[in-house]
Amino acid sequence: MRTASERAQHLAAAMPRLMMEAGRIAASVQHGLHGRRRAGTGETFWQYRHFLDGEPAARVDWRRSARDDHLYVREREWEAAHTVWLWPDLSTSMDYASRGHAPKAERALLLALALAELMVKAGERVGLPEQMAPTASHHIMQRMARALLLNLQKGRGQDSLPPAFAPGPRAEMVLLGDFWNPAEETLSRIRHFAASGARGHVVQVVDPAEESFPFSGRITFHEPEGGGDIVVGRAESWRETYQLKLEEHRETLRRAAMRAGWSFLIHRTDRPASEVLLALYARLGQPGGAASHVKEGRA
Repeated sequence: MRTASERAQHLAAAMPRLMMEAGRIAASVQHGLHGRRRAGTGETFWQYRHFLDGEPAARVDWRRSARDDHLYVREREWEAAHTVWLWPDLSTSMDYASRGHAPKAERALLLALALAELMVKAGERVGLPEQMAPTASHHIMQRMARALLLNLQKGRGQDSLPPAFAPGPRAEMVLLGDFWNPAEETLSRIRHFAASGARGHVVQVVDPAEESFPFSGRITFHEPEGGGDIVVGRAESWRETYQLKLEEHRETLRRAAMRAGWSFLIHRTDRPASEVLLALYARLGQPGGAASHVKEGRA
């Protein structure tokens, strides 16, 4: 098992590659998306639309309406940027990777960086709980990388759940982790954030072996966060029970998320990062979007 210092060095070495890949994925996702502009109380003109029955007559733009037989309303673009808090799980359990796949921590970081790039380009602010204040900086990935690595070097930012801070009533949160800790711990944190009025999205990042349980024979399973070792004589005999427990755990998280008005997504590291990034981007900032859930990359 790596020490905190060794883990920080490993992620620091991987960060330039992850940032480059995140920029590429964000650009490819953005290319296929429509803008996120919304009608609101800003000063920038957005579009004309037809006047609707029951609206106050004061909303009619009479100059535009005089050009033809319809009444038009002049809409302005919604300019009140909201805050998106991103939390990638960098605890030791996220170091796991089965053969041929990236560690879960690297995938969580990749998704966080790419999503931050997309949100800032859409005019939103992005922050890291207790690590980086919300910002709309065009150098968002560099700022995030510095904040995350600085905390790791100081031995912080390695908890398996986000800090219990106050995100704000108009904020949204994206939690990226494996969430294999006891379900009640995760549920308590979701309830805490939802009570402040924040909407959110839980993304469970998993290695394919954690779902399929491909092990057989005598195996020693090591719990990286202090749970000790378990020696199994015939690991294959555990597969069915393991998968049932996994689904029970997930269903508990899924239902809790939905009760809070949050979404719950599953992303496997053998699937393209763009899949879950598209799903997240579609939900962020959209009224009612947090109430649904999708499953990404299921076996």
